[in-house]
Amino acid sequence: MYEKYYGLRCHPFSLTPDPAFLFRSRQHGMALTLMEYGMESRAMFALLTGAVGTGKTTLLRHLLRNLGPSIAVGLISNTHSGFTSIHPWAVSAFSVVPADCSEIAAYEALVAGFIEHYRHGRRSLLVVDEAQNLPLEVLEQLRLLSNVNSDGDLVLQILLVGQPELRDTLRRRELVQFAQRISADYHLTSLASAETAAYVGHRIAAAGGSAGLFEASALELIHRQTGGVPRLINQLCDMALVYGYAIKQATVDAGLVAEVISDRREAGALALFDAGPGVRAPEVRAAG
Repeated sequence: MYEKYYGLRCHPFSLTPDPAFLFRSRQHGMALTLMEYGMESRAMFALLTGAVGTGKTTLLRHLLRNLGPSIAVGLISNTHSGFTSIHPWAVSAFSVVPADCSEIAAYEALVAGFIEHYRHGRRSLLVVDEAQNLPLEVLEQLRLLSNVNSDGDLVLQILLVGQPELRDTLRRRELVQFAQRISADYHLTSLASAETAAYVGHRIAAAGGSAGLFEASALELIHRQTGGVPRLINQLCDMALVYGYAIKQATVDAGLVAEVISDRREAGALALFDAGPGVRAPEVRAAG
């Protein structure tokens, strides 16, 4: 809707994770480097965590997009607490066909697939997104599945991606052997104020727009309101551009952002970009 008015090639604040818009803040750059190092150094297990909306999936997609042909990837992304076994999901992720529907057949088919990849000079990478949902028993199955690696040959790597509670789970005494096998890990947090401004500017520039589209006062309010969470920043910036387009305002200032926040609250809408209690927007200026 507003792209042409603001000189944008595409939608800069889509909520769909897009590696093309990856913003390399200091921490996101460090996370990506550590994950890449984990792949290159043949880490048996790697771990990436962060709160909801901090950019884990975007970073993950960038990582997977840039892996070379020497790694065969199987992605499990629809985890839930009802998981009783990792094997049938891994079979589906790697498009392996077991001999029958039994647990043993699924395990044997997986191992055979990993070894076949290895025979052709490829490692297998099993990625489990939203891994905080996995029960202890399924995490233990992942550890046992990694035992396919032996005699100095790394056949299978496993990357777990999840919310902070995944780390709490991995600290449990029952999973000490699992935790000891994690060679590369990073935890993403929200952006600092200066990073929020740079993040917004990066996405605008990536969409072909002007770096000055959002005024400094607007960026400060956006950071305060969202707490520096990228997903919430996207939501608020997107709505601010819609409002700006509606009244044909050339740039987004703090008053426009405050108007968006006020309208959402008055309408009783979900506080999609409310960073939490105690965060208040300035008084809304009169339109026009």
